[in-house]
Amino acid sequence: QVQLVESGGGLVQPGGSLRLSCAASGNLFSINVMGWYRQAPGKQRDLVARISNSGITNYADSVKGRFTISRDNAKNTVYLQMNSLKPEDTAVYYCNYKRFWNVKGDEYWGQGTQVTVSS
Repeated sequence: QVQLVESGGGLVQPGGSLRLSCAASGNLFSINVMGWYRQAPGKQRDLVARISNSGITNYADSVKGRFTISRDNAKNTVYLQMNSLKPEDTAVYYCNYKRFWNVKGDEYWGQGTQVTVSS
C-alpha cells in the first residue's frame, strides 16, 4: 500500500558527507513516522533516526551530532543528512514508514541503499 523509493547512497571518504532521500507514495497516513535504519554485514537492522509528521525526532546515540533527519510533508519525503562519516557507518540503509512510534501495525520498507565509508 505504501511504496518507498530511496536515493543518495554511495562511496565516500571518512569525514565526508552524504544526503539520503526517501519518497513515499500510495495510501499514506496523515499521522505517521518515517525513519532510517541500517544493517551492516553480520549485524541486525538497527535504528538510525526517526521523525514524526509533526517534526519530533530521535536518534541513535552513535549518530547524534553528526546526522540530521528532516522531512518535507508536501513531498512526502524524508531526508538524512550524514556528516563526519566514519567507516563504522558503512551499511545498507533502509527507509521505514509506519503509523505510530511504538505501536505495532502496518510497516513498510524501502529497498535499501548502500553507504560505504572508506579511504
